Amino acid sequence: MSYEMKTIPGYVSSRPGIQVGTKMEGPITRDERGRIHLDQEGVRFIQQMGVEWVMIGAHQVPEHSASCYKAIVDALGEHGLKVYRLASDLLHNMPEVTLGLEGRDRMIDRYLQYISDLGAAGIRYATYAHMGNGIWRDTRRRPVRGHATAGGLDLEQPNRGHWMGDIYEWPLSHGRTYSEDELWENYEYFIKRVVPVAEAADVRIGIHPDDPPGVCMAGVPRTIFGTFDGYKQAISMANSSHIGACLCVGCWLQGADVVGSTPEEFIEYFLGERKLFKLHLRNVTNPLSAPGGFSETFPDGGYASLGNIVKVLHDGGYDGAVMNDHLIDMVGGHYACEAYFTAYLKGLVDGVQVS
Repeated sequence: MSYEMKTIPGYVSSRPGIQVGTKMEGPITRDERGRIHLDQEGVRFIQQMGVEWVMIGAHQVPEHSASCYKAIVDALGEHGLKVYRLASDLLHNMPEVTLGLEGRDRMIDRYLQYISDLGAAGIRYATYAHMGNGIWRDTRRRPVRGHATAGGLDLEQPNRGHWMGDIYEWPLSHGRTYSEDELWENYEYFIKRVVPVAEAADVRIGIHPDDPPGVCMAGVPRTIFGTFDGYKQAISMANSSHIGACLCVGCWLQGADVVGSTPEEFIEYFLGERKLFKLHLRNVTNPLSAPGGFSETFPDGGYASLGNIVKVLHDGGYDGAVMNDHLIDMVGGHYACEAYFTAYLKGLVDGVQVS
């Protein structure tokens, strides 16, 4: 059986309802004849977990071009796997675009080519984030259950922002304080150029929340994609069926008292708009505002019920992908953690879809 997906038109799944995806592991190489070679252990791992949809990291792609993307799609297809998202991290958080810095038009042109290349390869979805100074975390890993360690953030402790090797420090990451009006103008400039290209390529773009959301970090406000009202305004401004949300539940939980909605309310609204394209399902111990801030943790070790979130997705008819995000350090290494987190999500989804 095959099922055409409503969430991402053009994608077809082998089972109905919510799709559990996971990240591809191991190198992807291309030989002198242009043939793609996958890490076979990584392929077997995904197959053994019973996952169909794969997320490809930017560091794994031997060449960012339509032909290479299509070759990767074809190579995975030979193993019964499908690409949901193929990343280009350099074009994910672009300070030049978010803050209106020198080189903005050059970066936008590169982003538009990336979206066109995805569409030409038959990849119908891309995640984008609009953070001007990266993801912020403590400078140390935090202990969680069973002496595992994880990322976290306490604004009273040493912390920094990071993305693609760039490090952002207090008090001002880019030499001055930016206004919300500036950031809105920069976003509008960007998204008005993106919409016609995304529609022509038939690629839906899910915009990821700020991490952390709803606060000002080193002179850069995080309210466009850090609050519910900001999201609604930004998606409305795009005015396109191809521009929507990639909800990172963990980010939204971090900003619980400032983002203006629960994850469930966010999901219900954007499902109603048919503009929820993907979800990252992770948990945190507390909101950022709590004493000591938050720690990322096991999916069943945080303050929220991921099961309730999956039920809201199911009740709303969502048939796009969900996946784990920001893994922690467990005994057994990366594969152990990926297997635990993915199996947990598969169990939640089976629980609501079989009942």
